[in-house]
Amino acid sequence: MFESRVVASILKRNKAIINSFTSNLKGASSSRCFTSSSASVPAANKVARTYFYGFRSLPKGHHVSSFRNMSIVASVGAEKEGLKLLVTAGPRAQKMVGIWLFGSAAWVFSMVVLGGVTRLTRSGLSMTDWKFTGKLPPISDEEWQQEFEKYRQSPEYKRVNKGMSIEDFKFIYWMEYAHRMWGRALGVMFALPFSYFLRKGYITVRLGLRLSALFALGAGQGLIGWWMVKSGLEEPASEYVEPRVSPYRLAAHLTSAFVIYSGLFWTALSVVMPEPPTDSLAWVQGAARVKRLAIPVSLIVGITAVSGAFVAGNDAGRAYNTFPKMGDVWVPDNVFELKPIIRNFFENTSTVQLDHRLLATTTLISICGLWWWTKKLDVHPAIRSLVGATFGMASLQVTLGVSTLLSYVPVSLGTAHQAGALTLLTLMLLLTHTLRRPSMSLLKTLPQVAKIAS
Repeated sequence: MFESRVVASILKRNKAIINSFTSNLKGASSSRCFTSSSASVPAANKVARTYFYGFRSLPKGHHVSSFRNMSIVASVGAEKEGLKLLVTAGPRAQKMVGIWLFGSAAWVFSMVVLGGVTRLTRSGLSMTDWKFTGKLPPISDEEWQQEFEKYRQSPEYKRVNKGMSIEDFKFIYWMEYAHRMWGRALGVMFALPFSYFLRKGYITVRLGLRLSALFALGAGQGLIGWWMVKSGLEEPASEYVEPRVSPYRLAAHLTSAFVIYSGLFWTALSVVMPEPPTDSLAWVQGAARVKRLAIPVSLIVGITAVSGAFVAGNDAGRAYNTFPKMGDVWVPDNVFELKPIIRNFFENTSTVQLDHRLLATTTLISICGLWWWTKKLDVHPAIRSLVGATFGMASLQVTLGVSTLLSYVPVSLGTAHQAGALTLLTLMLLLTHTLRRPSMSLLKTLPQVAKIAS
């Protein structure tokens, strides 16, 4: 609320300049897409400087958020200054599209959590058929008996749940049904606003292509999910092996969800925060140095998350429920028993769990190193806060992982650990996005050293 009053006062103070600049924009293009004009660049720079100096000239005691410069230039003619916006129909359109994209990302997050609960309650194989459009759930006793009879023909019932009551079957059926329908509802929730914003002309071609690709990935998730479930409905190779889905297909399903979530979250950030927060060239240089380490750390976080998918696919969390040793040894003897050796990293329970332990430890050490490195640099307070939050989340995630292992993977801790992986990835995405280099137009307005308000 305070920032709104501050911006309003500055707009009023510079009304003449802004009105003149706005009238130029209105005449530039009827399609709301700004075009480059060398004659208008000085005027744009003048408005940008007025904004920055307006903030710095506020009376003492007034505090402006550390993210104050995220979209100042973007709000007034940023496209003319060389900054390519994803939404060019004004601040209101930016806000609407941003809220929609953040909401879609949050929905995908909830899908990942619900999928974890479905897997941990062994509900994923309860529905033995699949239709792209979905179907109504069983209502009458006769319909429930028909679905239950289908499940009784599956390997999971015969080898794991033999003798299950119909009431227990209803629970796992509803879990899987909710997971599937929640995904279909996400598709509708994404497609309808997307069509509306396209019709209104809010979305640029570049943003439209990116969102179309994400929508196609989302539609493909249903197919990947059924492809995964189908592998669990096949008879295992040995009578002593429990029926379960292919670890490769489960990893593909979960990794695809992570990719969709990351794409939506990154795009939402780019819409509402076209410029990174910075107040000086010194902070820009500091951010560039942090970025050199943040990029490889982000890759490690992503690889660790994917390795967790193989832990889930092999049910490796229910083996070696000790820490830090695996049983009585540090490294089990059978870690390379499968041939070729590469199969052990994806199919051998011992190797998969050892691999995940090592990657998780590497992730924590890497983020700790990033935090220590950032402490020595002159960077924006927002970056310093994000690095600290990421370090805290990484520590919590390792604690959740160890607790889940020692407790033999209860549903609550297992779900929290999966949600923690996505939360850590979210913080790394936010940090990496904040470390981007500002546009040239913004760089020209920055002083060498930031002026800190007393």
